[in-house]
This record gives sequence, C-alpha cells and structure tokens, in this order.
Amino acid sequence: MSASTPPAPPGASVPSGAPAPADTPAQTGAATDVPTLLVKIFGKDRPGITAGLFDTLAAYSVDVVDIEQVVTRGRIVLCALITAPPTGLEGSLRATVHSWAESQKLQAEIISGRGDNRPRGLGRSLVTVLGHPLTAESTAAIAASITATGGNIDRIFRLAKYPVTAVEFAVSGTETEPLRTALALEAAALGVDVAVVAAGLHRRAQRLVVMDVDSTLIQDEVIELFAAHAGCEEEVAEVTSAAMRGELDFEQSLHARVSLLAGLDASVVDKVRAEVQLTPGARTLIRTLKRLGYQVGVVSGGFTQVTDDLKERLGLDFAHANTLEIVDGKLTGKVTGEVVDRAGKARLLRRFAHEAGVPLEQTVAIGDGANDLDMLNTAGLGVAFNAKPMVREAAHTAVNVPFLDTVLYLLGITREEVEAADMHLDHE
Repeated sequence: MSASTPPAPPGASVPSGAPAPADTPAQTGAATDVPTLLVKIFGKDRPGITAGLFDTLAAYSVDVVDIEQVVTRGRIVLCALITAPPTGLEGSLRATVHSWAESQKLQAEIISGRGDNRPRGLGRSLVTVLGHPLTAESTAAIAASITATGGNIDRIFRLAKYPVTAVEFAVSGTETEPLRTALALEAAALGVDVAVVAAGLHRRAQRLVVMDVDSTLIQDEVIELFAAHAGCEEEVAEVTSAAMRGELDFEQSLHARVSLLAGLDASVVDKVRAEVQLTPGARTLIRTLKRLGYQVGVVSGGFTQVTDDLKERLGLDFAHANTLEIVDGKLTGKVTGEVVDRAGKARLLRRFAHEAGVPLEQTVAIGDGANDLDMLNTAGLGVAFNAKPMVREAAHTAVNVPFLDTVLYLLGITREEVEAADMHLDHE
C-alpha cells in the first residue's frame, strides 16, 4: 500500500492477514473506494481452471481482494474480485480473460465497480437446516423468514447429502435469539429441523457434549428391559410414558417402577446390557467428537449398571445415573444415593463442564424427555432429539430424524469430514 493511499473507512472489509499499524485497523487500498473488477467464470469443472484464471490475471499486476468458488454437480462458478489494472489496460484484460475462457469452453463475465463487498450488518448467526428430504418449498420459507427478521443470507453451504440433507446459512444483520424464535415456528410448520447458533470463534473451540441415555443414546428404556425380565413391562411402560410427558414427578415414578423389580436375580444385569441397542449414528457421533478433542458424557435417570458399561464401551469421559440396590444377589426394588432427576441433570451438566474446563456456553446437551429440559436450557445449545412435543417447543432446536450423528451438522461438521476421518483411521 502506498503512503498516499487514503485510510479505509470504518467497517471496510480487508484481506485476512494484512499488516496493520498497532493502533489502527488493517487497511488496504483495495478496501477503499477504488476501481475493482468482479470476474465471474462458470462452466464445466475440470482441474486447472482456478490456476488458469489467475495465471491470466497475473500479467496485469492486479491484486486479489476476494475469491469465491462453488462446484455443484460438476459445474463450477468461480468469482474473483480484483483491483482494476493500470490505466489503459482494462480493455486488454477483459479481452484476454474472455479469450482464455473461450479456449477452456467456459463463460466469463466481468463487472466494473468500486471498492470491496459492502460491510455485513451487525449480528452473525449460522442457521443449519435438516430435511429428509429438503424441499424447495421449505427452503423458500426458511429464506423468507430470515429476510423478514432483517437478516441477509451471505453464504449457503451443504453439510451433508445423506442420511439427511443438511445445509448451513451464514446470516448477518439480525441477532441470534429473534432469528431462532422466528425460524423455530417456521420449522415446526414445515416439518424440517432448524438450528440457529451465534457465529464466531466459539464454533471451533473445544466443547462438551452431554447426552441423555434412554431413547437418545440408546433406542431402549432401560427400566423397561429390566421389567420385561420381571414380567411387569406394560405396567412400567405406562408409568415411564407419563413421566416423560411431564405428567408425573420423576422421582416418585422412578421409585414406583423400581419397586416392581424387587426379587430379580442380579444376573439379569448382564442380560440387559446385552439387549441394549445404540441409536443409529451414536458410535459415529461419539467417535467424531472424540477425534475433534471434544469431551462427551451421559446423564441418565436410568442405572449405573448400564451407563458404566456404555462409558467403557464408547470411551465416554463422564457418566452419571441412578444405582439399583443389589443385596445377596437380588435387586431390592430400591435405588441408592441421590436420584438423578430433571434438576439433577442440569447440575451434572454444570459439574461436568467445570471438570472439563469448558464454559457452559460451549456445552451441548441432547435429550428427549421432560426430565431433560433443565439440562437442555442450561447448555449453550440444547437439542431435543426425537422428543416429546413439549420438549421440542422448549429446546433451542429439535432433530426429528432417527440418526444421532446428525447433531454433528449442527456443529458445522460435514459428512465428508466424518468420512475422511474414518478413512484415515482405517488406513492407520
């Protein structure tokens, strides 16, 4: 930048990594009101297009202000915002770029303008939309709702194409909470899942993820598995359903159900452990989170006789649940210690976060029942997973597909990144 270059106006966009005086924002001539050209290339993708375009531009001593490239079904759209060439050379640059594009069987468009992109509005959010399938109707409605809140969609990126379609919208110009409220109502009407989180460095920071167990990490209700061996499955299931709907006090319902197990031989514990079925995607979710350096835990209104086994099998960092009392090789029909209820789950989330050294705003909680609500609302991001209606309405976001690893997309992790990590592990 020459000494005569005027300072950049407040809020002007500048290339990352540009040097700046200690007491002033980074400044470049490209970010001020100087002539720039937007060069757009589109057509069939092949290796070498990006290098070819910039080799062509290099002959004109231009600087790169911004680049954006997207490839969809083998078609490339490459946009380069560059400073205008020296006086008298713009016509030659245009002719050369068009000639190069034609030689590559591509189309080119060059638009004159001034300065960089306009500054983005205050407020930054990331909106993740999950559809199974994701329809044009629902996409249009989500986009319209973002606009209605005063937001602008700056970028859209696909995170996954299966087992669900997941896309992420980068939104500016509106605050996260009102955007979340508006999109939650729209999502419920459309039958899609939408998560809204604040953008920023925290998205890439270490996190703690804490899950409920029954009907979340696993497909079963553990007490019902025990009840099947005691011959009282239907009676227990009825009480469990009422408790999960919030119609009964959890602690009272727990004692009532456990009392029906009195007299069961302790050997049934091993049988129940063998019967437990993980939710589809559970192993992928935990494996991927652990590779990223996240810490993962479970809290359960179920029993340590099962959660301790899950902790060991899955490599979890934390686990806490109720404990079935066993005396002389028989279940007594009682639990020992403090009951893990709705408030207890939130307390345990705070404790795990403290032990992990992770601030609460960096925690993620996942659950399905009314007794998970305090935990979901305490976490930085609460995810209602295939949850009861009252839980879906109260949580930050809801996932209503039967794949637990879709939670990864809410954290900005793509399916391609998951598969690449699995392939790398297979080769080790």
